[in-house]
Formats: sequence, structure tokens, C-alpha cells
Amino acid sequence: MSTDIVKELGLLTLGSRLKRLGERLQGQTQVLLDAQGLGVPASHQPLLAALARADALSVGELVQALGVSQPGVTRQLGNLQAAGLVQAWQGGEDLRLRRMRLTEAGRSYVALAEATAWAAIRAAVTDACAGQGEALLGHLDALEQALDAQDLATRQHQTTEGATHAPA
Repeated sequence: MSTDIVKELGLLTLGSRLKRLGERLQGQTQVLLDAQGLGVPASHQPLLAALARADALSVGELVQALGVSQPGVTRQLGNLQAAGLVQAWQGGEDLRLRRMRLTEAGRSYVALAEATAWAAIRAAVTDACAGQGEALLGHLDALEQALDAQDLATRQHQTTEGATHAPA
């Protein structure tokens, strides 16, 4: 079969297509990171960027900032701790709240990544978007907002209910 069924099914398989595209972009991003000698997984870069923008963040704050699951963030933090790029820190008024922050090695990594690989990746993705990058980001923002406002199950129920009660 030479047909791309995911592409052919259109909006029915949008999630699968976005996942496929995300995996492709992350794989190609990893190649660029590796070429710069920055072997930290591409999937960990957003977490490092979030920590670079703040003094320290809790796991919950990272989950919210990245929009991913708590187990995923915890797993990434474990990997980054093992690599010596992040450390746990207990500060502020609530000593029960463990926060994570970049180590000196983590700050050095982010500075190098921002100046080399991240800039190159941004330029390459911008080029691949062929002048449509801002529009694409706008559409993704709108889709995320729509799903935040109302999930697909609710939308499907309303569509079905509306069709059932439509005048003949």
C-alpha cells in the first residue's frame, strides 16, 4: 500500500499526524544537537529552557509550563539530575516543596545550546515552514484553546444531540 492513510483521513487522524510530525521533528532536532556535541535528548530541551527562565520550579510548575504529564517531567528530571544538569533545591517559605534548578553545568549547557543548536534549529524549522511559521503557530494556539475550552467528547455529544433534535 503506497497511500499515506493518516494524511488521507485528514482531521480524523490529526492527532496521529501531529504525533508523527512531532517525532520526526524531534529526531531531526536530535541530529542537530548531536552535531553540536549537545547529546541531551531533544525532548528535554523545553524543560531546560523553562528552568533557565526561572530560578527554580516545582515539578507541578514544570508540568504546567510544558503541558506534559507529571510522570514524564519526573522522568526527564531524573535523567537531567543523573547528567548533572539539574538539582533539587528546597527554598522559599514552604520547606516541604522541593524545587528544581539548573546546576552550573546546566546553565553552561543552556547557554551553549541557545547560542548554537537552538538558533540553528529555529532557523531550520523556520525555513521548513516556508513563511507560514507564524500562521501555523496561530492555528496550533487556536486548536489548543478550543480543546481547553471543550474536549472532543463534549463536542461530539453536542453535535450528535443537535442533529437528533434538529427540525425535520
